Amino acid sequence: MNKISSTSLIGGAVVVAMAIGLYLGVAKRGLPPEGLGMGLWRKIKRKKKPLRVYMDGCFDMMHYGHCNALRQARAVGDQLVVGVVSDAEIIANKGPPVTPMHERMIMVKAVKWVDEVISDAPYAITEDFMKKLFDEYKMDYIIHGDDPCVLPDGTDAYAVAKKAGRFKQIKRTEGISSTDIVGRMLLCVRERSVSDSHNHSSLQRQFSHGHSQKFEDGGSGSRSGTRVSHFLPTSRRIVQFSNGKGPGPNAHIVYIDGAFDLFHAGHVEILRVARELGDFLLVGTHNDQTISAKRGTHRPIMNLHERSLSVLACRYVDEVIIGAPWEVSKDMITTFNISLVVHGTVAESSDFQKEKDNPYDVPISMGIFKVLESPLDITTTTIIKRIVANHKAYQKRNEKKVASEKRYYDDKTYVSSD
Repeated sequence: MNKISSTSLIGGAVVVAMAIGLYLGVAKRGLPPEGLGMGLWRKIKRKKKPLRVYMDGCFDMMHYGHCNALRQARAVGDQLVVGVVSDAEIIANKGPPVTPMHERMIMVKAVKWVDEVISDAPYAITEDFMKKLFDEYKMDYIIHGDDPCVLPDGTDAYAVAKKAGRFKQIKRTEGISSTDIVGRMLLCVRERSVSDSHNHSSLQRQFSHGHSQKFEDGGSGSRSGTRVSHFLPTSRRIVQFSNGKGPGPNAHIVYIDGAFDLFHAGHVEILRVARELGDFLLVGTHNDQTISAKRGTHRPIMNLHERSLSVLACRYVDEVIIGAPWEVSKDMITTFNISLVVHGTVAESSDFQKEKDNPYDVPISMGIFKVLESPLDITTTTIIKRIVANHKAYQKRNEKKVASEKRYYDDKTYVSSD
């Protein structure tokens, strides 16, 4: 019996060796082994060498549109490498950035579809840089949205990549751009200066619903490039951004809530710290009405769905409660099996513990509340103040962009679904 088994093993080994030899011999010639279809053969080869794609951008005032572009780019290949354009290049081609390089790097690295990041990337794809991408970074394709990226001299920033046949196009995300966000803040500043007695409570809703008094009256808003949001939330987009996995039965679930308006590096870093405290990070985003009541009538700048998508795109976040209640109740803690509720030291308001109705009274009484040291001293107000302090430069930047934005929407054609 042992003799038969040994013979069988030796025979089997010989057959396997022959098969491997045949496989490798054919593989060298780039042909599929006999009996193996070309489609399956391509998949096998793909596993051997991952398809690497490159996408660059300024990623200034990073928003869900940027994140969706990165999601689409990642779907084209197996590994996504992202180039973050330097401050100097942005100033030369577009005007001053709102967020400096180190903050933009934090933001891009935190997007869950990004595998690698290259800092100080050039604004335009040159012959030399494209060679570096292909030779050093082993890139297969360069990707950009269907909106034109034009250099100051009027040429296409991706002309070299297109000529080389190594360019792929993805669909631009509707209803959002950094120009739009800066414009919203500039509009807030102008409307505030007109009259504080004017009814501003509906300003954010005007943004959300796609109209504003400035635009309808033909006021200065249209001249400065201020566009209101035409974002149309869909269930499919939320699913695309979601992880699709819940916590395990014994998971240590950490909960943190907030407005997460103008999602920035300060938000990312506190979410990273919070995630390290458990197995599952649950984030609550407050609705627009709650934020307006707590932060003032000009907040939030971004609506609930816009803010929620930005949070969902963050690699440290596992799940989002869209329109979370202001107060963390016992029922909510039980429903979501929350183990720990946290809050950062840097926030729009850190006086919650002094408030008559402390929103964290229940988790505090249960002994499951913790204040975390915020890694960065940045809030939404910080970002707005940067715009206000240099509003003339940003208004000039927006005026330059409005013409290209208008051309894009005037000439827009349907691009197949992502």
